[in-house]
Formats: sequence, structure tokens, C-alpha cells
Amino acid sequence: MSDIITESKKHTGRGSSAVLAGNISVEEKLRILGDGAKYDVACTSSGVDRKGNGKTMGSAEGCGICHTFTPDGRCISLLKILFTNECIFDCKYCINRASNDIPRATFTPDEVCTLTIEFYRRNYIEGLFLSSGIIKSPDYTIELIYETIYKLRKEYHFNGYIHAKAIPGADSFLVEQLGYLADRMSINLELPTGEGLKRLAPNKSRKSILSPMKEIQTGIKNNRYMNGMHNKKSLMYISDASYLDESRNALMDNLAKAGYGIKQAEGMSLKEAKAIETISRKTDNTDVGSYIGTKNRYFVPAGQSTQMIIGATDETDYHIINVSEALYDNYDLKRVFYSAFINVNNDNTLPSTERGPELLREHRLYQADWLLRYYGFKAGELLTEDRPYFNKQIDPKCDWAVRHLGLFPVEINRADYYTLLRVPGIGVKSAKRIISARRHCRLDFNDIKRMGVVLKRALYFITCEGKMMYDTRLEESYITHHLIYNEKPERLIGAGEQITYTQMSLFD
Repeated sequence: MSDIITESKKHTGRGSSAVLAGNISVEEKLRILGDGAKYDVACTSSGVDRKGNGKTMGSAEGCGICHTFTPDGRCISLLKILFTNECIFDCKYCINRASNDIPRATFTPDEVCTLTIEFYRRNYIEGLFLSSGIIKSPDYTIELIYETIYKLRKEYHFNGYIHAKAIPGADSFLVEQLGYLADRMSINLELPTGEGLKRLAPNKSRKSILSPMKEIQTGIKNNRYMNGMHNKKSLMYISDASYLDESRNALMDNLAKAGYGIKQAEGMSLKEAKAIETISRKTDNTDVGSYIGTKNRYFVPAGQSTQMIIGATDETDYHIINVSEALYDNYDLKRVFYSAFINVNNDNTLPSTERGPELLREHRLYQADWLLRYYGFKAGELLTEDRPYFNKQIDPKCDWAVRHLGLFPVEINRADYYTLLRVPGIGVKSAKRIISARRHCRLDFNDIKRMGVVLKRALYFITCEGKMMYDTRLEESYITHHLIYNEKPERLIGAGEQITYTQMSLFD
């Protein structure tokens, strides 16, 4: 670690970045800003499959976020830091709010770049997660983040995975330029409703958050269209070209009028062309276009995500899951993250968390979110206004099934794929295995168990060759009782018992 810090110190004070350096050591900055980033949730795979090219450092192939697992089974991590924990906003739930008296620190762009490269060279990380407080103004902050990532890509030749946080209220042009350098971008929704945001984060507004989110979505679609659709996955985002602000011919004409040739205009928007001209004047770098707006550089290729704080305001699970569904439908988000509220400021106007954060509620929301994204469920199926909270004792899929027993049992050897997905204990992989295997033979309970079906949940809802595994009553209370009993003892809520819940994985 000491040699990494020493290397970083060499770069402190270069150019205009000297203003940000201050008197604090890089090691102390790393301690403060690394700890400050822990409240940003982003535990997911990257969604990028970019291999190394032999000329630059790093790759984003199979990469992921902060101690997570890639499809090939590797556990990898990112350097997860804030650029600064200085902030002009005073959000009541945030440890970095302007009114808090806490140690403050701000990196310089070169310090972030050097730390990233030195950690990567030692095989500690495979990428960077860069968030930030807001220093001076949203535009000033995002310019610093842009300068950092631009240097990392262009001067330090880092080709690995980068997740950058967009800043609410920043100019759309700056957000767009950052999108051509980052693999994934996110802007936190913070709270499920505009009313809650107005009460707890008066400096932010729903519009300042949703506007850049929409711009990122549009930029992703436009860029994918400009680069051509070469795989089926891309077709998920493209149905026609009607969403383009202008046709390709009109774009070429406008760029020609701006003084750019056809070759330069390939895959370039007017904003990108202006950016190249502006940055070239400032840096005397005529090759800026190689990293901004070319057909070889994609706009936010891993998509965008967001985060909601759960429990700081009084929204129900029904309200939260409907907000998530709307975000997936209207903004093409890759993920919505849920963060159980922790009263880090001991603010009397906020809910008390003396008994700990609502981790079980957070876990149930993640399970329901999985059902929305991969299992074909709608928010209105999982919860209603009359029943607005998830059952804490059984998972949302089991809870839905026991309330719709008229649809069960289903015959394993005849049910279609989407019906199988709705059976508790049957996941995406096991459903596909069942569909594939039954083309060749009739399946029994031993067969589907070997395929990964969790029979302690599924046995109440399926038949094989018209027979259930055991004699079972199709009654909601009977099945619910047995599903609860089958859970691990430490998760049961016994009469008069006080249970302390711990963080669970998505697969529990």
C-alpha cells in the first residue's frame, strides 16, 4: 500500500489540479473517501464484454462490481471511492451533507488515476467505481469526474471497467460526454417519491434526477443504432429508428456545415463534434476523437442503474415496487438497487434505526425485483393497495403462489416455460433444463431435483405424471405454514422471540 501512496504523491500538484490537492495526504484521502463510498450500492456484474487489445491496460471482459461473482465464477472487485465528500447539498439522510462536521477530502484527477493504475497493476482491482459529493456546483463536479476518467482512458491507457455516477442538475452536454468514457453510469433516485425527496433532499428535484436518466437512455439507444445492431441482445433495445432526433442524412449534412468531413462525421453527434473542438483547443490534442463519439467507442455500453433508500420515508412495498417497474419500463434501467435506511446522522426528524436497518425488507424487495426482471411478473400481481407489504416469513414468489392456488398444481411434463417460471423452487435455469429434458423422456421428482429444482418449495405446486410428491392439501394456511417451517430456524419469527436479521444474499 505504501508504494501505491508514494506513486500517487508524485502526481499531486500538477497543473490546475493543484487547487484540489490541499494539505491532506493521499493515504488519508483514500481512507476518508473510500469509507464515504460504502453507502453507494452497486453489487452487480458489469454487463460489458470488452477484451484487452494489446495496446491499452486492462479489460472489462466478465468484469463486475465490488466483490461479486462473474458468470465464469470469478470474484472480482473495483476501487470504489468518492472523488470528494465535500457537498453543497444538505440532504438529511446523507453523512456527507453540508451541515455535518466531518473530515473532508478531495482527490485530484491524477491521484485517482494513479491509485487506479497502481491497484490494478498489483491485481487488487479490475476497474473503478467513482462517485462524488457536489463541490461548488454540479457542472464543476462532473467536469472534474470527466477530466479524471478522460485522463485514465487517454493518458494512462486504462481500458478496464469504469462505473461513473452522474450528478443531478449537471448540464446534459457534460453528462453525454462522460457517457462516452464510462462503461456504466448511474444517477440515484434517492427516494421513491417526489414528496419524500422535497422533504429530505430539498436541493434535489425529481426533474433534476429523471432528466439526465432519460438523456442517458436516449444516448444509449442512439449510439447502438449508429453503431449497427449485430446481435440479438441489441434488438432488445431497438425496434425501429423512430426515436432518433434526426435522420442519419440530416446528421451528416449538419456536421458538414459545421466543418467536419464525412469520415470525421461517422458515428458523431453535433454535441460530440463541438466537444472535440473545445477540448482540442484546451489540450492541443488533435486525437481526442479517438475516444469521443467514434464508432469504436460506445455510449454507456453496460447501461445505467439507480438506487433508492428504503425506510427513510413511509412508502409501502407496493409503492416502491411500482416505481421500480416504471423505471424499468420507461428508462431501460439495468438495475434498481435498494438500500435499507440507516440514520447515520442521528437526526430526530428521521426514523430511528436503533434495532438496525430493515435488511429483511430490503432482501424481499430484491427478490421481487428479480421476479419483475426475469420471471415475467408485474408489480400489480405481487402486491395490491389492500395488501401493500411483502410477507417477511416467505419469499414473494411463494407468497404469490399460495394466494393463487387455483393455478396449481402444474404438470411438469406439460407446462410451458412461463408457467414453470411461476412455480416456487423453479428458476430460469431449471425451467430451461426441464423443457429441454422432457423432449426425450418423462420426468419424475428425482429427475427435476437433479436439475436444480428446490423441492421443499416446489412440491406443493407441481405434479409428475399426474401425481404429487406427497399427499398435500391445497389450502393457503396449510402450505404457508409448511413453507415457513421449511425455512432455516434463524429466520423464523417465533412467538415472543426477538430475531436479529443479518444481510442475506440474493440466493438465500
